[in-house]
Amino acid sequence: MAIFRQYIAPLLVVLVFILALVAVSARIFLPSDMAAPAPIEEVGVIFTQHHSIS
Repeated sequence: MAIFRQYIAPLLVVLVFILALVAVSARIFLPSDMAAPAPIEEVGVIFTQHHSIS
């Protein structure tokens, strides 16, 4: 169990960190249109405003 705590667990933590770093950094190499943030638009939703007259 000491071997797991001293060697394997820290190695797994470092590997997960490196994998996450690579996944996030991959946006640099995407085409410019895919690297942009996703567009925000309402699809099929109509908002109506009700004004109350006091």
